[in-house]
Amino acid sequence: MAEHEAPTFEQDIRPLFRPMDVDEMSFAFDLSVYEEVRDNADAIYARLYGGTMPCDSPWSEEDLDRFRAWMDAGMPA
Repeated sequence: MAEHEAPTFEQDIRPLFRPMDVDEMSFAFDLSVYEEVRDNADAIYARLYGGTMPCDSPWSEEDLDRFRAWMDAGMPA
């Protein structure tokens, strides 16, 4: 991702969610579906930032920043 380009769900965000993450959160929403991640972005970010998601290890600061940048850019698909 170039520094000046806004991250997109398909290119930058969706790949961050592993199959096990999608399975683990399927009781609440589908992390592989743009609309569901967009509609729950604040709650997802809070869990990611707090280190309670994913359950096995926290995301890197770079990945957190990417998710936040996606949110700040209006959550482009």
